[in-house]
Amino acid sequence: MRVLVTGASGLLGSEVARTLVRQGHEVTTFQRRPSGVDGALDILGSVTDDDDVRRAVDGAEGIIHLAAKVSFAGKAVDFQNVNVEGTRRLLERARAAGVQDTVFVSSPSVANSGSAIAGLGAEPADPQRAHGNYSRTKAEAELLALGFDAPGFRVAAIRPHIVWGPGDTQLVERVLARAGHNRLPLLDAGAALIDTTYVDNAASAIVAALHRMDHVHARSLVVTNGEPRPIGELLADICTAGGVQAPSWKVPGAVARTAGVVVEKLWTWAKRSEEPPMTRFLAEQLSTAHWFDQRETRRLLDWAPVVSLDEGLARLSDHYARTPYPKG
Repeated sequence: MRVLVTGASGLLGSEVARTLVRQGHEVTTFQRRPSGVDGALDILGSVTDDDDVRRAVDGAEGIIHLAAKVSFAGKAVDFQNVNVEGTRRLLERARAAGVQDTVFVSSPSVANSGSAIAGLGAEPADPQRAHGNYSRTKAEAELLALGFDAPGFRVAAIRPHIVWGPGDTQLVERVLARAGHNRLPLLDAGAALIDTTYVDNAASAIVAALHRMDHVHARSLVVTNGEPRPIGELLADICTAGGVQAPSWKVPGAVARTAGVVVEKLWTWAKRSEEPPMTRFLAEQLSTAHWFDQRETRRLLDWAPVVSLDEGLARLSDHYARTPYPKG
């Protein structure tokens, strides 16, 4: 199959592209900088540019769409342009080009209003209840994408939850950077039970969705390792792997959530571009349980994770043994 992967310069997108190459597919990647994926053809461009998108979708039979603006901060219009309008543009051009199947890579945050999630499946995406520009626009984009599903143009949404692994800058290196500067508190003593997804598992599930479109089109599925642990324990394990002192100072979750709201407003008022030390969304993620029932996901995808949480942490430790995380 000729498959286009958007956003393949990131941790997950590049692993998705590698997985497809290993399976023998003809893979093209589309993003703003080279993917570094051997065996794939790069097309450089942006989902915000119509001509770029037309070039990218030309000749594709299937698409895996990961390109997105992912951040705790930033202008709402930038999230809207990339996550919503970029998705709309890609789907419209893909349908016109005769693409058959598209997997939209979403996020469980599209259905999370900040309350605890314990053993649920993929609840409906809701832009009105999602917190933060990223979650809100991803929710809107997921609803948009599934609305395109039709005979001859099938669309499915896969929501990998907290993807991490060696080379990860979204979670792992943020944890190490904040912990290394003693800026990572344990909210509510780090007791909230959360699940995560090792990058290899997330990639294989996403690729499985492309192969199982008969079973998953027009649906949303959450993907995780299925091994929930207290967040304090997970943060400590990541810090140990990176050779950084684990966080130990504790803050009540309610205090952090209130502080996050205040800090976000201050950042917006001051027009600061760097990420704030705390946001409402981050405080919610660090202080509430979020783990999911994986039985339906595994049945529909005919898939199961192959890298356990402990094996993933061992691989992370090996990575930092070869390439030590810079202190200071």
